[in-house]
Amino acid sequence: MTEDTRTYGEVLKKARDTARLSQTALGELLSCSESLVGLIERGKRMPTKNFTLMAEAALGLNGELFELLPNTRVMSVPKWFSEWPKVEERAHTIRTWQPLAVPGLLQTARYARAIFSDAPQATEQWIEEAVETRMRRQTVFERDEPPLYWALLDECVLLRPVGGKEVMREQLRHLLKMAERPNISFQVVPLDVGATAGTSGGFAIAQGDGMPDHVSIDAAAHGSVSVREDIVRSINVRYDAIHKWAHPVHISQRLVREVAARYGDQ
Repeated sequence: MTEDTRTYGEVLKKARDTARLSQTALGELLSCSESLVGLIERGKRMPTKNFTLMAEAALGLNGELFELLPNTRVMSVPKWFSEWPKVEERAHTIRTWQPLAVPGLLQTARYARAIFSDAPQATEQWIEEAVETRMRRQTVFERDEPPLYWALLDECVLLRPVGGKEVMREQLRHLLKMAERPNISFQVVPLDVGATAGTSGGFAIAQGDGMPDHVSIDAAAHGSVSVREDIVRSINVRYDAIHKWAHPVHISQRLVREVAARYGDQ
């Protein structure tokens, strides 16, 4: 049977078996009965959106069940990106450069919603499910041993009023709040630097025990995730080249506080 023809119940059962969970154990995690899990796996009961969200979180899935949810159009993540949240889950260190927007792992729900709302042909359901997926990715910071997360941001990220002044003020304050955690830091690359090695687009680098280094490279139409050594090396060099222009952490935080205050004054 090919993956394209698998039913919701078959994907759920396979994921449950892979996680070595009984129907009873999964039911306890999802606050539902063993019989409901069994009925859904056998195709005898229609799964709900809430059940699907909880099941994907419990089983470490990323849209596989949503894609099969009846009468639901899902935009969890693009297919090329589907591997990346799993990489984030295994990483001990993640470094990213973002020239246009706050990194997804540091976004508020309202900021993310504003970004997704501008997508061509976006529907309200599509937007809400995309936001939900992005918020679920952020649970990586709630692990017992969360990854070190180092973000480089272009100053224009702070100045573009995504969602309006209230959304931006909330987002920048959230950025500062997240940076209070010992594993998270950000630095701002000032606009007056001009062109940098990061002008062509954003990317992220993930490192973890027992896995090769991965890179995720943004692109308007079709990005990519790669473990090729030459690509990983090139992106590492690019990160270092951008980093040399960045404000120190304390100056970056002061700049964000100043910009957040200006959004409040407008």
